[in-house]
Formats: sequence, structure tokens, C-alpha cells
Amino acid sequence: MTTSIPLQIIDLHDDGFHPLIEVTLFGKTFIMVLDTGASKTALDRTALFEANEATNILASDRLSTGLGTNSMESFTATISGMLIGDTEIADFEVAVLDLSTINIAYSQMGYPHVLGVLGGDILMKYKAIIDYGKHLLKLKKPRLRKARLKKTHN
Repeated sequence: MTTSIPLQIIDLHDDGFHPLIEVTLFGKTFIMVLDTGASKTALDRTALFEANEATNILASDRLSTGLGTNSMESFTATISGMLIGDTEIADFEVAVLDLSTINIAYSQMGYPHVLGVLGGDILMKYKAIIDYGKHLLKLKKPRLRKARLKKTHN
């Protein structure tokens, strides 16, 4: 089954475009940047604290790269129950970063704050198709794998 979710494409002026998507997490609606270059989904640490969902944030021994730096301190959290359209994303681990510089830049351009970036981990798992012309993200729900039955010989 495939779900189609509308994208808002924002113009970053001489810096390209970012597709934004609405997600539901902790019973609230948030905006995320769809980032095909991000290997892992990352959420803003401040947004998690404000949502009172910071109790399961763990320090990571890795430094995050990208987002304009290669030495950003990072944390991880396990997130459950995120909805993208009507597709529920089961428990998954996210990077938890300070994304305040992104939100400051967005605010200065008149765009909403973002919860984080939706990365390649989810895009691959749900076989994402991005249709820039129609401003849609299509996700395919993964099929449940049937356990193989082993034949026993007597």
C-alpha cells in the first residue's frame, strides 16, 4: 500500500530549495525537512525538550558531520508512533542535534521552525518516491516477512 503526502517546497533564495513535510509525533503536528542527503533522521534537541519527550535521549560517542560542521555533539533517541500521512513509523533511532542555526535561518526567511530532517534511513525503508512536479512524497508500507518453515526429515 502506498501513501501520498503533500510537500511544501520552499525557496531558500540563492541557496536552492528544501522540501518540507508535516509529521505527527507525540500527538502534535511538526514540520520536517525532507533531506535525501542525510543518512539518518535527526531531530532538534530543543524541540524534543519542549515536547517533554527528552527523557529517552542518550549521549552518542559519535560526532555528527554535515549541517555545516563535522564536530557537532550528538545524542540519540528512540522514537515511536510517528505518523507521516497515514503511515506509522515503528520504533526507530534518531540522531538528536542542536538544529537552532537551521531554525534561526528559516525564521529570518519567514519559514516555520522544523522538528528536524527526515533522512535516508526512513526514505529507504519505506521506498520513498519524491515527485517534485506534483509536490508529493510517496511511501510504501513495508511488507511483513513470513517466517520460512523448515522442513524436518525423519
